[in-house]
Amino acid sequence: MLTKHELLEPLAELRREEIVVATMAAVRPWGRLSEHELDFASADSAMGHAADLALGLALAQPLRKVICLNGDGSMLMSLGTLTTIIESGVSNLILFVLVNGTYEITGNQRIPARGSLDWGGLASSSGFKRVYRFYESNDYKKALSGILRSGGSSFVEVQVEPGGEGPISRSEKEKAEYLKISLAESAHDLRRALVGENKL
Repeated sequence: MLTKHELLEPLAELRREEIVVATMAAVRPWGRLSEHELDFASADSAMGHAADLALGLALAQPLRKVICLNGDGSMLMSLGTLTTIIESGVSNLILFVLVNGTYEITGNQRIPARGSLDWGGLASSSGFKRVYRFYESNDYKKALSGILRSGGSSFVEVQVEPGGEGPISRSEKEKAEYLKISLAESAHDLRRALVGENKL
């Protein structure tokens, strides 16, 4: 089982110009590692829709990789997105599901079917051709570069330790810059970053 730091630090080191959509328990740890203009914290009232948003960005930005850092609780709320990603035909989306069995950011409540869901199996049966499962940090680090370079949409299940980050305040109390502003402002900032490159 990986810590969030073991999951996210190698990704931050390898990340170049990919859009990164982080949600719930990943938003603070990611913000401690990255202050890229193409980071977007999909949290707050958007719980369950990070993968949907990432799919929309992948469709709008077909020449740019989009990375979604989703939680198992959030993914459980929108399982239909798995089949929608495949039906859409996008080839530039990498969907990470951080599996810790809890709704961490709202108090670590147990998610339904914790420990019995086969996340990789769900992804495969939804049509994902590239499905990865990681339980150990070393295996993950060795494979990550290849995953980021691969074509087509990928599903990456990572078993992570539960934490206790707590709710997002969207205020100056937050250390991560992208959490100090509102969700709407963050969306506008991302759009400006993309429009400024004439990519949207």
